[in-house]
Formats: sequence, C-alpha cells, structure tokens
Amino acid sequence: MAVGTTVDHLTETYRAHYRSLLGLAALLLDDTASCEDVVQEAFIRVHSARSRVRDPEKTLAYLRQTVVNLSRSALRRRILGLKLLSKPMPDMASAEEGAYEQLERDQLIKAMRGLQRRQREVLVLRYFADMTEAQVAETLGISLGSVKAYGSRGIAALRVAMEAPA
Repeated sequence: MAVGTTVDHLTETYRAHYRSLLGLAALLLDDTASCEDVVQEAFIRVHSARSRVRDPEKTLAYLRQTVVNLSRSALRRRILGLKLLSKPMPDMASAEEGAYEQLERDQLIKAMRGLQRRQREVLVLRYFADMTEAQVAETLGISLGSVKAYGSRGIAALRVAMEAPA
C-alpha cells in the first residue's frame, strides 16, 4: 500500500476543516474572496503533494501551514501592487495635445516638401539624421559652406511656411 495521504482522507479533511481553515485565512486576510481562494489553493496543493504527507494525521497541519504561506504571499502581492500604484504615472499628452502635435507634424512635412531639394536634404540629414555639418557635406558631396547656406535658407523658408496661416 502506498504511503501518504489518500484522496478519501483529504476529502474527509476538507469536509471537516474547510470552515476552520477559512477562519484562519480570514484572520490573516481582509476579504472573503481572497480567503476562499487561499483555502481552495491550499487543498489543491496538498492534494498534488499528498504522497509527500507520510502521516495522514499531519494532513491538517500541512493544510494550515499552506494556508498561512499562501496568505502571506497574497499580502506580499497586494503590498507590491499598492507600491506600484502609488508611483505617479508618467506624464502623458492629452488627446488634444496629441492632435495638435499631429497637426504640427503634418504642417512641418508640408512645409518641408515646399523647400528646394538641397535645402530639404541638408535639413533632414542635419536635424533628423543628427549629422554634423561636415558629415552632411561629405554625404551630399558639397562644400561645408554650401551646407551652411542651404541649411540657413531652408530654416528661414520653414519659419515663413510654419507661421503662415494654414
């Protein structure tokens, strides 16, 4: 015969001690649903490990200890959740701000399309690709002075285009 708690013994223990284990969980936790969950989980765990409970008389002791441990874990998770909730959420743009940003982006793209090809290339490489003026000159195969001139004229043209009523 196999050593360990039988399913029948565990079922009898459940019927006889469910309420007392629920009371134990209630002393450790503050809401009924959590207490019921903890007690049910304790029975499931002891059922899964019943072959390790060599003395059937100790089944109740194992169940009590499991209820205590699961209650501690539930409290730890709850405390961690409260700590995480107490941290302020990062500032997020409102829907209105997002809409304005989208309009500004659309306006900028439209204004960029209105620039001369070289001005647009210089500004994109310089400010969007984050290249130095020397890198832009090398990439486009033009002089450093030309990069500065195209960049300056391009920015001036963008200012005019962005300030113009849409």
